[in-house]
Amino acid sequence: MTWSEIALLGSIAPLLLALCAPARARRPLVCAALVLVAGCAVAGLVSGPRWQWYPIAVGALVMVVLGVLRLWPPATGPAPRGRTRRTVIVLTLLLGLVAATGGGAMAWAIPVPVFPVPSGPHPVGAVTAQWTDPDREETWTDDPADRRTVVARIWYPAAPGADGERALYLGRDAREADIVAEGLATGLGMPGFVLEDASRARAHAVPDAPPAAGRHPLVLFSPGLGGVRTQNTVWAEGLASHGYVVVAVDHPYDSAVVVLDDGTVVRGALTATGDPEEDDRLADEWTRIRADDLGLVLTRLVEEANADEGPLSGLVDPERVAVAGHSLGGAAALLAASGDQRVDAVIDLDGLPRLPQGASLSQPVLALVAAAGTGSPEGDIRYAVALDGVFAASTAPGHVLSVPGTAHLSFSDSPFLIPPFPSLVGSLGRAEPARITEAASLAFLDATLKGADVDLDAALAPLGEVTPMP
Repeated sequence: MTWSEIALLGSIAPLLLALCAPARARRPLVCAALVLVAGCAVAGLVSGPRWQWYPIAVGALVMVVLGVLRLWPPATGPAPRGRTRRTVIVLTLLLGLVAATGGGAMAWAIPVPVFPVPSGPHPVGAVTAQWTDPDREETWTDDPADRRTVVARIWYPAAPGADGERALYLGRDAREADIVAEGLATGLGMPGFVLEDASRARAHAVPDAPPAAGRHPLVLFSPGLGGVRTQNTVWAEGLASHGYVVVAVDHPYDSAVVVLDDGTVVRGALTATGDPEEDDRLADEWTRIRADDLGLVLTRLVEEANADEGPLSGLVDPERVAVAGHSLGGAAALLAASGDQRVDAVIDLDGLPRLPQGASLSQPVLALVAAAGTGSPEGDIRYAVALDGVFAASTAPGHVLSVPGTAHLSFSDSPFLIPPFPSLVGSLGRAEPARITEAASLAFLDATLKGADVDLDAALAPLGEVTPMP
């Protein structure tokens, strides 16, 4: 909650006490309480209130009306009129309390996002890039001339002392951030204004900051179903601060909304049919499209690294590459790695694997699994069987880390953005899931991409329940 919300909500309590004061002391107490409420309301308006402030203000206004009425004694008249007046006062009081407490609850549940400072020694820079595959048709549209285009945000270790205005969390500029916030809220079945705080939030990366010297390992990332490229910003900035280049990809028509370089807005077009078999087939198709997107981005980054051109010229080491993803993005990461010898490691953040029959993996895999499961015994069994299939198809050792107290959305930035209901984001609080996800990823990537002498079993054990996979 912001200070203006706390102040206005807190000012209602003295007014309530004043309304209940004995008649002789009521007038000065009510007057003082009214001044306090008015002062807090004016201060809130001047500071620029969030939408949650307004229902609190409605509740406060109702209390002010009651306070003014209590300054004058009731008119004399028949008893029924007095009972009616008392009934109106009680109902109005209840209305005010409901509005104020409801606004306060929403202010607590949907906070102003405050993201943790990246934990590594490097400052973090960020750029946005767009790539088009001239040889790949855009299957989401009917125009045969339309080519597949993807947008990505790139985080990287910046040069020492890099400083400047921090990047907006959801976009390159305020317009894009507003569009993305509205699209995400709509995708969650909420009014567009609900995530307006996220549209104003800033991450810690500095746009276009000069990069650190040397070539750094590359991590490609695919978000969850309907997710956007910035959904794991805390994780990405954390990895970048430890010397990794992280490239998170928007998948047009799959991501909730994507804004192209020319300002074109591409909204999500995913639809479920209600038929489990058909929906499963569609999910397999979406996973394949995402995997191809990751392949396109990797190809372009390798080309730019070898040609010493592009946004990451001289920064990316194309010989040290990992792919990662959350939810459906995790499935896409596994599929992208299958048969692609350019990929050295895979991280699956609670994603149901969708490898086709006969697929093989030569890369080590780290799978982070939410302890809360999928919500149904059938889903949990399917997930476990599919995960076992991944490690059976892999020729490299892997690890499964089941994290107690987490839910599916814990492995994204969701705990910082939405109500902290355990069924949605687990029971570890807002920041702890991000710390665990980053720590596990760093231990795995340091071992697989940097060649660090890391005992992964020992490094992962404090973070959850570790199952080494042969």
